[in-house]
Amino acid sequence: MTRYKATIAYDGTDFAGFQSQTNQRTVQEEIEKVLTKLNSFEPVILQGSGRTDSGVHAFGQVIHFDLKGKVRDLERLRFGLDTQTPADIAVKKVELVPDDWHARYQKHEKTYEYYLENSITRSPFQRHSKAYFRYPLNFERMQEAISKLVGEHDFTGFTASGSSVDDKVRTIYQAEIIRLDEENFKFIFRGNGFLYKQVRNMVGTLIKIGNDRMPVSQIDKILTSKNRVFAGPTAAPEGLYLKEVKYAENTDI
Repeated sequence: MTRYKATIAYDGTDFAGFQSQTNQRTVQEEIEKVLTKLNSFEPVILQGSGRTDSGVHAFGQVIHFDLKGKVRDLERLRFGLDTQTPADIAVKKVELVPDDWHARYQKHEKTYEYYLENSITRSPFQRHSKAYFRYPLNFERMQEAISKLVGEHDFTGFTASGSSVDDKVRTIYQAEIIRLDEENFKFIFRGNGFLYKQVRNMVGTLIKIGNDRMPVSQIDKILTSKNRVFAGPTAAPEGLYLKEVKYAENTDI
């Protein structure tokens, strides 16, 4: 068996998330169908760097999988996967990795981006690619609040119920908001790991702060109390993108 690493992108609109689920269309399931075909119809189970929820997109999700036989031509394998998977999945790159390399457990950092349209009326052309909020937002207040998220913290208060992870301490290296134009914002979060719906819960809180319905100091209260009830609502999934996964062998993590 030979182990391969692939970098993929997908439009999450019509998927029930990344991970396989019974009677649901998922990214994992669609790719495994093609891999099994390329593996002489012997089942192939892939592993991802992490899960994304229903409606969430990815520019740079990373997976790994094993195929039997001699080493494949990497570009031919990439092309085969890219052309045989559905149009809402793209296979951007395929690489060889050691047999013990693991997309999830190899040390890495992730970058997420969240796109928000802030206008009186929602653009029909962006309804699947950006979240929407129609009321005024104070950019400076959101900038002040998001800076409080940088560093090592216990993010229990930003975690959705259902998380199976015991250790909720994570480090965020970068947290910023960019005003793209008068009606569009981009939130950027880069860290050594993120909890279940953590990014969407942080964005939902920042939106409430920007709309003057929470004080900037609410971020401190959420981090200190470790209580989800003090955070804002979970922001809509269509604005969230897994931008990039960087592994320790390629970066100073």
